[in-house]
Amino acid sequence: MKIVAVIPAYNEEKYIGGVISKTKKYVDEVIVIDDCSKDNTFNEAKNMGVIVLKHIVNLGKGATLKTGCEAALKLNATHIVVLDADGQHDPSEISDLIKTLNCSDIVFGVRKFNENMPLVAKIGNKGLSFITKILFGISISDTQSGFRAFTAEAYKKIRWNSTAYSVETEMIARAGKNKLSYKEVNIKTIYNDKYKGTTFIDGFKIFLNMVIWRLTI
Repeated sequence: MKIVAVIPAYNEEKYIGGVISKTKKYVDEVIVIDDCSKDNTFNEAKNMGVIVLKHIVNLGKGATLKTGCEAALKLNATHIVVLDADGQHDPSEISDLIKTLNCSDIVFGVRKFNENMPLVAKIGNKGLSFITKILFGISISDTQSGFRAFTAEAYKKIRWNSTAYSVETEMIARAGKNKLSYKEVNIKTIYNDKYKGTTFIDGFKIFLNMVIWRLTI
């Protein structure tokens, strides 16, 4: 077993060092992909002694994750964990995801839908979860969580084309189409800064993409 963590990052100099430091304890390799940050994210990550790749232009989260996952395959990863660079995920929970991954193809981290989660995230998630079940036959409590894990073989079947925030949902759509086994694991989430996730506009774009994926994947 070789576990590789993939961390997409954009303007996260404040948190990236801490995220890497904690993540290194639970995986064999860490790959950080700097999506053409305007701050010191690249150097902060480089100083942590992990693999750091950099896009020369900003391509979006989906493209950044794909760059990292492809790099993980080249390192002969058997298990890939993806998490955000802004400190909202607790790397100590990687162990729970990997343990659950031993009996499934992909594991989704599920956040608590409490008062700490921004309203836009609650509404968007409930709507997208309902549509995901209708279109792809997969019942996921939290479709937009960026903390998840999958085997290298599963990744080859869910390779996505999305470049932006639609990536989380396209993973699920492709998992459903390929009839991959999946499980959920409850995770803690810390919202350090102003909410930077999917907006209502992003959600509408994701919905349109879901219809397209239903017809084309």
